[in-house]
Amino acid sequence: MIELKKKGESINLSKSNKPIGEILVNLNWSLAKQQVGFFSTLFKSQPQNTDLDLGCLYELKSGEKGCVQALGNVFGSFEYYPYMQLDADDRTGAISGGENLRINGSRISEINRIVIYAFIYEGAANWSEADGVVTLTYQNGEGITVKLDEHRNGQNMCAIAMVENVDNRTFKVERLVEYFNGHKQMDRAYNWGMNWVAGTK
Repeated sequence: MIELKKKGESINLSKSNKPIGEILVNLNWSLAKQQVGFFSTLFKSQPQNTDLDLGCLYELKSGEKGCVQALGNVFGSFEYYPYMQLDADDRTGAISGGENLRINGSRISEINRIVIYAFIYEGAANWSEADGVVTLTYQNGEGITVKLDEHRNGQNMCAIAMVENVDNRTFKVERLVEYFNGHKQMDRAYNWGMNWVAGTK
C-alpha cells in the first residue's frame, strides 16, 4: 500500500496491457474516541455519533458534471453513466467495511476528472476524532492510502483526492485534504461550476 502523505503528492495507477477494471475507493473511520465518558454516563446522555459520508464530484469527457453521494440519494451507476457508484451509507462508522465508491476504470476514456470527498452529515465537525482514512485499490496495481490527518475542525467538508485521466491510459491520484464549509465552497475551489441546493437522505 502506497500512502500519499503530503498535500499535492501524486501517483499514477500502474499501467499494464490489461484494462484498469474496477477501482474501489473505501472510506473508513473510527468510533474509538467517541466512547461514553463518565459524566455522560452519570447523566445518562449519549454522545452523538459522527455520520461521515463518502462522495465524489465527477466531470466526464462530454463535459457533463455531477456528484455521487448518499445525500439526495444520488448513488450513481457502475455500468452506465456516470460509471461510478456508491455502494452503501454507513451512518455510524461501526460497519467494518465503511463506505465504498466503485469507479469503472474500463470507461476511462469517458471520465475526465473526479474529486473524492467526505463530509460530516450529522454530529460535530470534529475530524480529529473521526480518524478517517481513504484507500483506493484495483486489480493490477498497488493500493493507495490517504489519511485525513490534517484536521480543520469546524469545517464539515473535506476534499480528499483528485483523480485525473492521463492520456486515456491511466489515472493520476493526487492528495488534496482540503477542508470547506460545504459543497459550494469546494465546488468553487476546483472550478466545477455546479448549482447546489439543500438535500436530505
